[in-house]
Amino acid sequence: MTNKNENERRRGPVQMTDRLLLANLYLTQGLTLLVGTVWILLQGRNPLRLLEFPSGWNFLYWGAGLAVVMFFVDFLMTVWGREEDMDDGGINAMLFRDRPLWHIFAIAAIVSICEELLFRGALQYHLGPYWTSILFAVIHIRYLRHWLPTAWVFASSYGLGWIYVQSGTLWAPIVCHFLIDFISGIMIKRREQKER
Repeated sequence: MTNKNENERRRGPVQMTDRLLLANLYLTQGLTLLVGTVWILLQGRNPLRLLEFPSGWNFLYWGAGLAVVMFFVDFLMTVWGREEDMDDGGINAMLFRDRPLWHIFAIAAIVSICEELLFRGALQYHLGPYWTSILFAVIHIRYLRHWLPTAWVFASSYGLGWIYVQSGTLWAPIVCHFLIDFISGIMIKRREQKER
């Protein structure tokens, strides 16, 4: 007679539960924040200065403007692209479908600040926008099975780097990244609820 653990191992990889997904998300974002902060300090810079709120509101135009462009291109890709090319393995649906609005907001805020601090604040300063965007595409591993979403993640990252340079503040890419994640999370939640 086989025990329960042997039966579970034979079924294949462990299914990711909601709790495991959230733990993974928060752990990776914590590591991202830590690595970004340490890297910036090793560059002889102050991470808190990078996160100082700018005096004007110009950064909002850069961030929201790029977000609108990115949503338009994403819409075109879903209309003209194949559905399997845009598949992320269901991770985004699992992450957002049962979340309350405040939690989607919190996830989008945490991810946008942590990732932009590392990628635009630390890596782009050291590597420039091109190589930073290559690394950004690589960490979004769930898209690497298809060239179209991988190219789109690279182009999105390059755009975030460009508005960082143009606006002179890290808050422009943070706002853009936040809007993309927050609005996408709400849209995924609504789509998933309609399909039930």
